[in-house]
Amino acid sequence: MIEVTRINGSKVLINPDLIEIVEETPDTVVAFTTGRKLIIKEGRQEIKNLVKSYRKEIFAG
Repeated sequence: MIEVTRINGSKVLINPDLIEIVEETPDTVVAFTTGRKLIIKEGRQEIKNLVKSYRKEIFAG
């Protein structure tokens, strides 16, 4: 799981395996394969880096 920040400042953990699309419009919107969408403070590149770090941690484990 990776931790992101909602627009209201609350922290949530999301499953990066369910991310379908991340777009900046200008807010960052994460769309999941489940159809749910989440607006977050982190940028698109930061989400990409978090997912890469998550996957390295899982496969190194």
